[in-house]
Amino acid sequence: MSEITKDYTRVWNQCLALIQDIVEPDAFETWFLPIVPVSLEDDTLVLQLPSHLFYEFLEEHYVNVLKSVIKKEIGPMGKLKYKVIMEQQPDPAQSQSITLPSHNRPAVSNPPTLAPIDVYQTSNRDIPDPFVLPGIQKHKIPSNLVDALTFENYVEGDCNRLARSAGWAIAKAPGQTSFNPLFIYSDVGLGKTHLVNAIGIQTKINFPDKTVVYVSCDTFYQQYIEAVKNKNVNDFIWFYQSVDMLIIDDIQFIAGGKGKTQEVFFHIFNSLHQHNKQIIITSDKSPVEISGFEPRLLNRFKWGLTADLQVPDLETRIAIINKKLENNGITFPKEVVDYLALRITSNTRELEGAMIAILAQASLNHRAITVDLAKEMVDKYVKTNAKEISIEYIQKIVCDYFKISTEVINARTRKRDIVQARQLSMYFAKKYTKLPLSVIGAYCGNKDHATVLHACRTINNLYETDKKMKLYVDDIDKKMKI
Repeated sequence: MSEITKDYTRVWNQCLALIQDIVEPDAFETWFLPIVPVSLEDDTLVLQLPSHLFYEFLEEHYVNVLKSVIKKEIGPMGKLKYKVIMEQQPDPAQSQSITLPSHNRPAVSNPPTLAPIDVYQTSNRDIPDPFVLPGIQKHKIPSNLVDALTFENYVEGDCNRLARSAGWAIAKAPGQTSFNPLFIYSDVGLGKTHLVNAIGIQTKINFPDKTVVYVSCDTFYQQYIEAVKNKNVNDFIWFYQSVDMLIIDDIQFIAGGKGKTQEVFFHIFNSLHQHNKQIIITSDKSPVEISGFEPRLLNRFKWGLTADLQVPDLETRIAIINKKLENNGITFPKEVVDYLALRITSNTRELEGAMIAILAQASLNHRAITVDLAKEMVDKYVKTNAKEISIEYIQKIVCDYFKISTEVINARTRKRDIVQARQLSMYFAKKYTKLPLSVIGAYCGNKDHATVLHACRTINNLYETDKKMKLYVDDIDKKMKI
């Protein structure tokens, strides 16, 4: 047996060094650092994974990466096996428990020792439901979840895959995964509320007897104020401590001067986490960027998994539009769908607003659903900052003008007409976007910034000396502004 087969820890550390250069930093920290090497015998490296989710995610997204680094470190006969920790029945006799890396976060199987909070507990009597407000006809809201916001209606893409995968795992084993709390953050309109509702709904499907409560932080704050007025703060806290899954939306609302509300939420958080009950939090900023919270509470936000939702790419935006149309039994012409996805890039709510405006105009004024109607509605009803021209939109305009496909424009070819279209795309991308030249080049055939700069200079020079190029630039420029 060679020396390399004895030192499995060193082999895996060398693999990690290679993987770190291949994958994104967030993906490396989330999916690779928690892995623990177990053994290496007969050219087979055994890795211990913290959950079955890890196994599924690695096999689906990173199996080729793992295979390549294993073979590079061990040799062409290198193989890989997994050992998955069973989350439902932890065995102290097993090898060490694995949890996602975070800042001083304890393992889920061994939660932190916190000061008791018996002062907030009450006798076994009916606890007042804080969702029932005084002066309003009483009605019980079991979960406050929106039925339409399910996983089935949630479009997955590169922009949200990590958060969605974690959410699906939580729904299968709430409070028993490493993702407690799950902290999801993003700008407005990128699907935080939809995702956390989907997690809650799926949890209720999988575990009908579990109590799932979704509440906006604004509502939580107002309920606390009412509890103070009615002198039943203990009942208020005990209600939230008794749930199995607490989903609190827009936690940033209690930042700043709401110290008493933060203190109450701190005790609720501690109790839920100690009893392995699931906590899901959303915010407009990540825990490291958010301000106005007590350090002890902010630190707890970092105990579990932090995942961001990014702006969806073109393919995902098209899928979102088609999913919404399908759910409502409506069809749009393909060119209208493409136009909306190309023109509205920063906010999925803006996409939905534009669709509603188009449908309203078409039905009330008996107008056909066309690209012209879509352009009119985008100009009238969509915020200006959401209409920033994207590179995809620029490429489509240029390609439509020259009657070529967008795939061809990014292909490796030196054909004069293709190179000309590519250079025009770079020229207009520099003119109409704020993106750096390197990013523009990546979109336009994976070119470097020097190529983009050369293309822009070429088009500028030809505009002054070539009548045909001047006509091209002027015509395309007019189409950009329609």
